[in-house]
Amino acid sequence: MEKVSIIGLDLAKRSFQAHGACAAGGVAFRKKLSREKVLAFLTEQPHCVVAMEACGSAHHWGRAIRALGHEVRLIPPAYVKPFVKRQKNDAADAEAICEAANRPTMRFVAVKTEEQQARAMLFRARDLLVRQRTQLINALRGHLAEHGVVAPQGPANVKVLAEAIEEATTSPPLLVVELSRVFLEQIDGLSKKIAELEKVTIHEAAHGATTRRLQTMPGVGPITAMAIETFAPPMAIFKRGRDFAAWLGLVPRQHSTGGKQVLGKTSKMGQRDIRRLLIIGATTVVRWACRKGAPQGAWLQRMLARKPRMLVAIALANKMARSIWAMLTKGVDYRAPAAAAI
Repeated sequence: MEKVSIIGLDLAKRSFQAHGACAAGGVAFRKKLSREKVLAFLTEQPHCVVAMEACGSAHHWGRAIRALGHEVRLIPPAYVKPFVKRQKNDAADAEAICEAANRPTMRFVAVKTEEQQARAMLFRARDLLVRQRTQLINALRGHLAEHGVVAPQGPANVKVLAEAIEEATTSPPLLVVELSRVFLEQIDGLSKKIAELEKVTIHEAAHGATTRRLQTMPGVGPITAMAIETFAPPMAIFKRGRDFAAWLGLVPRQHSTGGKQVLGKTSKMGQRDIRRLLIIGATTVVRWACRKGAPQGAWLQRMLARKPRMLVAIALANKMARSIWAMLTKGVDYRAPAAAAI
């Protein structure tokens, strides 16, 4: 039997499928493995490339397999799908992973460390609690609106709803008051948990060299800095800042043919959390510039004079992404364009 050069591993909860291929592309083996036998089987194999889809538990297996001496390649599932032949099953998926990993132009996902995944859990936990609080607030606003109690959106206006249901003159029925108190209790509990997680995030961001450097840029706070350090791949894999901005989906979507360039809205590809946070940060900078005024002759002032605010915010988020790439690849803090020109 020829020496195995690459192994495609289809991950699952209990039953795994391995597909081994030799250097010439021929099939070396097809083997079904239980979860407990995966590492023991790979230990017996010569050091080679082990490819997997970048799905749930892939980073855990990537670290464990890399410790055995193998080279680990994680592939986005969307890039594996075109290589699946006809029927969809574990054996076909493992073979498709093997085929995709052999492509010279294939793009891979960097294996995350345990520290990165711990920070990712912190970010996701806070994000989940914020969404749950928003759902509760909107539900409470909707219920009370049916009884003539109306308040603006946002957590800051929950106090208005609380005061309205306790007023004796305009108070709705007793059952509505009791149920509203249940909502308010849940909202208050979530707000306290969110505040605690934000303190932990600020503490973590203050003790990292990369996160401290990122926060020198206007519009980038502790949460955005943590998201970039946690979810973004090493900046060395991007040749230029434009490539990082394109990876985030902050560039126009192309539908071009025959040499005719057709550009649409932003592509919205890549890591959605970083993209969303950069747009929020850019929107804050644009609002501040509209109130206080941008520096005379600056790019932001020229854009605001002739373009809508939202379009300027997206363009600024693109510039921020390119600046972040430059900061992290060169190891420097943010420098304002006016200061850099002097």
